[in-house]
Amino acid sequence: MKAKDIGQYFLYLAERNKKPINNKKLQKLVYYAQAWHLALTKKKLFDEPIEAWVHGPAVRSLYGRYKKYGFEPIREVIDNDIINTIPKKTKEILDSVWNVYGKFDAGYLEMLTHSEDPWLNARNNLQPHESSTNEILIKDMINYYAGKLKKIRSEK
Repeated sequence: MKAKDIGQYFLYLAERNKKPINNKKLQKLVYYAQAWHLALTKKKLFDEPIEAWVHGPAVRSLYGRYKKYGFEPIREVIDNDIINTIPKKTKEILDSVWNVYGKFDAGYLEMLTHSEDPWLNARNNLQPHESSTNEILIKDMINYYAGKLKKIRSEK
């Protein structure tokens, strides 16, 4: 799969739940989908790199696709063929990501990602306003989110 496919699924969920989302929020949802998929399966959801931009994790190709919307909600016809090709187990993970993070606005998700190790490690002490194309490492996502998963499971 590609990041755009995951983006399409979140746009589908946003439309279905009548909660339009903008590009900034979509970037964070796609990031969390990759992170939690890695933590749960140890496999990548998509191959495109996620970069540590000023406003949080971003997939360059996905950003380019929706940048015309600026900070406004993305209004695009959903490609149901893409939605139908996503495996059921993957949809379950994406639905869980939506249920946890979808209720938050883009600003809150930006703040949240800025407090987490994978983004911080990739930024490597850059100033908050400094642009970056530094990649958020897969191993950092696995370590951080698998650790969170272990903690969640031990509290049950």
